[in-house]
Amino acid sequence: MIGRNDPCWCGSGKKWKKCCYPNEDVSASSNKIPTSSFETLRAAYKKHFDILLKTPEDIEGIRQACKLAADILNELCAAAKPGVTTKELDTLSRKLHKEAGATPAPLGYGDPPFPASICTSIDDVICHGIPNNTPLKEGEIMNIDVSPIFNGYFGDCSRMVGIGAISEEKQKLIDVTYDCLIKSCEILKPGVPIYAIGDKICDVAHKENYSVVHQFVGHGVGLQFHEAPAIPHHKNSCNIELAPGMTFTIEPMINTGKAEGEIDPENEWVAYTVDGGLSAQCEHTILMTDSGYEILTPWDQ
Repeated sequence: MIGRNDPCWCGSGKKWKKCCYPNEDVSASSNKIPTSSFETLRAAYKKHFDILLKTPEDIEGIRQACKLAADILNELCAAAKPGVTTKELDTLSRKLHKEAGATPAPLGYGDPPFPASICTSIDDVICHGIPNNTPLKEGEIMNIDVSPIFNGYFGDCSRMVGIGAISEEKQKLIDVTYDCLIKSCEILKPGVPIYAIGDKICDVAHKENYSVVHQFVGHGVGLQFHEAPAIPHHKNSCNIELAPGMTFTIEPMINTGKAEGEIDPENEWVAYTVDGGLSAQCEHTILMTDSGYEILTPWDQ
């Protein structure tokens, strides 16, 4: 299990507590910021929470990057068949990024540098799976995570794909994980506290006796690969209120067994379930609007 003083999972090189550790110490009064205009709100969120509320120009650039992320993800999932290697999927990903005039954000990111353009996480891998030359097998399930940089803006999304015919157990896990994502999106509107996202995800997952990973979280995205705020998927007390112009990921990781993961000590990236249980993840980038939310990464389900 990752500790607060361990290197952050995102690869920034910082300690987890100084980087993506969920900020649960925001006082109930500090998140009530009086605003008279978007610029006032934007300055207040930057000052108090280091959150970058996006301008209309920013949003248009992020929307294009996210649309590209979803398009690339759809093509990669369609190509994921028995006998295909994840290394071949990574090669296809690099080709698709290059053709679009984009750069894969994961490639070379962090310390040690991530060695691929996508993450491919199979069966008991929670996240940050590294593509390799092992052929995919009938019955496996895999998460593919795509994060392009396009015209200076970042998109980020992931989804599950079954390799050939999969078991009912695995299909149920995928379906519930998708429900966790969508039902947590449905509650979003300005003024909703961040902790409500984790509450909804836990409600859905725990009803099916699944556990919710707490070591890895969603995050702000758009102008940078990883921005504030952290978006915990587990129950927490982060009461920062959602505001128009926020862009962030919701990416619940749901396990059939224990919630904890352990990071491969050799590559320092791949996170496995501690008990060998199955894990699934789905991710969208979300834009907060004046009245609700918009999913910026409309990948095929």
